[in-house]
Amino acid sequence: MDLIADILLAAGAMGAGFYCFMLGRRLKRFNSLETGVGGAVAVLSAQVDDLTKTLEAAQKTAAESAETLNETTQRATEMARRLELQMAALHDLQEPTRTDSTASDPQKSGEPIFTRRTLGGR
Repeated sequence: MDLIADILLAAGAMGAGFYCFMLGRRLKRFNSLETGVGGAVAVLSAQVDDLTKTLEAAQKTAAESAETLNETTQRATEMARRLELQMAALHDLQEPTRTDSTASDPQKSGEPIFTRRTLGGR
């Protein structure tokens, strides 16, 4: 009986050893950096790092653009205030009175705008 128990114990140990050997090989393939899940995790990790850097650059650019836009808006508001002030000042001016509208406009008076001059009597 002891001999049968020893044979069964040895067979069980060999079966457990073979099972551990196969499990180790599968785990190596599973964690392989080229074909397994380990490779996929490594690639995804690199992509996350690249996306993080790109996101930081985009946020920095957006902040700079927002600052520039804010400055431009402030300048435009100031210019609008100045234009409103100038327009208000123009409304206060009196219109000049013209007595003869044809004297300042040669087309209305019938005079030619351009004249030809000859050199040396030609």
